[in-house]
Amino acid sequence: MMHAMQATADIVPNWVIDVPDPNVTIGRVCSTFKVEMVIRGYLSGHAARTYASGGRVLCGVALPEGMKENDRFPTPIITPTTKAAAGHDEDISREDIIAKGIVSEEDYTRIESYTQQLFKRGSEIAASHGLILVDTKYEFGKDEDGTIRLIDEIHTPDSSRYFYADGYAERQAKGEQQKQLSKEFVRQWLIANGFQGRAGESVPEMPDTWLDEISSRYIELYEKLTGESFTPAPPGDPRERIEYNVRRALSLLGYQSD
Repeated sequence: MMHAMQATADIVPNWVIDVPDPNVTIGRVCSTFKVEMVIRGYLSGHAARTYASGGRVLCGVALPEGMKENDRFPTPIITPTTKAAAGHDEDISREDIIAKGIVSEEDYTRIESYTQQLFKRGSEIAASHGLILVDTKYEFGKDEDGTIRLIDEIHTPDSSRYFYADGYAERQAKGEQQKQLSKEFVRQWLIANGFQGRAGESVPEMPDTWLDEISSRYIELYEKLTGESFTPAPPGDPRERIEYNVRRALSLLGYQSD
């Protein structure tokens, strides 16, 4: 996450102050805008399922006719969702966000612009490493001074979908599934095993071999996007290491830690 935040800090200030340990981020407290800014460059995931069901409007945005799954949109589209405190996020249009006072028109216009710029930068970074940034989401908030900041995580497998650029056109032409790096394969496994997050459903137990596969794909994406080798944490209880690193960071930042 820190790598992506540093690579976009010239576009919009973010919430990160320091990352003293791989498991810890120290950041500014922000009041969160109650929307997630989902931006899509391709007809994939939720957009593709909506399209396949006959829908041609998503979050107030008209979808072109004649597309097939994983085709590229003429220009990226923003399809916001509400940021629910509990349960599932819900699709919502730009017009409804402003009309309902969820975000002011002035603030929404700014985060909309930030979203477009961030997606452009993320797409350029992905392309330089042989990947296509298909879709992603950004979250924003205001700090105590009223500055809009990029918060949460960006351009990770949990927030983004990536395709391999090599062979994309050929696979599309043949109607084949795209080779991708994202959490979509985890979602599909859960669906295949009877879990879609609905009331009364239980999360199926994942075998160790599947957990290893998930880790392997996430590590691959980390190495592709950062150009660095992934270094696993040393064995043993991480709490002592984390506590030491956090105390040291807080001391350097001028905070007293208990």
